[in-house]
Amino acid sequence: MTILITAGPTREYLDDVRFLSNASSGKMGYAIAQAAVEAGHEVILVSGPVALGRPAGCEFHSVESTAEMYDLCLAQFPRCAGAIGAAAVCDYRPRERRSGKIAKSGQALQLELVETPDILAELGRRKEHRWIVGFALESQNPRENALRKLHAKACDAIVLNHPSAIGTESTSAELIDSSGATVATWRAGKIDMARRLIAWIDVNLARPLGRGNRAT
Repeated sequence: MTILITAGPTREYLDDVRFLSNASSGKMGYAIAQAAVEAGHEVILVSGPVALGRPAGCEFHSVESTAEMYDLCLAQFPRCAGAIGAAAVCDYRPRERRSGKIAKSGQALQLELVETPDILAELGRRKEHRWIVGFALESQNPRENALRKLHAKACDAIVLNHPSAIGTESTSAELIDSSGATVATWRAGKIDMARRLIAWIDVNLARPLGRGNRAT
C-alpha cells in the first residue's frame, strides 16, 4: 500500500531571516519511512527542513512552511491507503511577515500570532476509507491531551511520546488505538520502534480483520 508520512519541523518566518520553529530532528519520521519501505510499502515522505539524508526508496517532497506541507499532503493523500503524521508542525505563524530584516530599535517588539492550518485534522476530515496515525508530543497531562488529539483529528491510532525524545536515537512511546486503549508501549531505538509501528499498522489498520491484536 501507499503511505503518506510527514516528518521534521516547519518554519514560519517573521522577516526574511528569522523564523519560528522547533527542535524536531525528523529522525522518527525518517525511521518510519525507512521501516515502511523495508516492509514493502510505497512511501510518500513530506519533510520539513532537517539535516538528514533522504531515505532510499521513497517519493520525497521537501517543504519549509506549514502551509506548504498542508498543500502537499492534501494533494498526495488521495493516492494513499493511510497517513502517519510524525512531523512537528509549527502551530502558529506571525500574522504579517516583515520584508527585509527587522532592526533593533531598543524597544520591545510585539508579535501577533495566528494558527497555522491543521494538517492532521484536515486529513481526518477527508480520510473516508483511509486510516490515520498521529503523534502527540506531550509534557503536561500527556494521556489526556493525546486522547483529545486522537478524537479531535479522527485518528485511528496515536503515538504518545515526550519532548525528551527530540533529537535522540531512541525513545519511549505509548500506542493508543481509536478506542482509547493502550495497545503497545515501547522503549527502543527509533528505527526499531518504527518497524514495530509499521507491523502493527499492517495487522490492525491495513488488514481490518486483524483489529484488536496487540503489538509487541
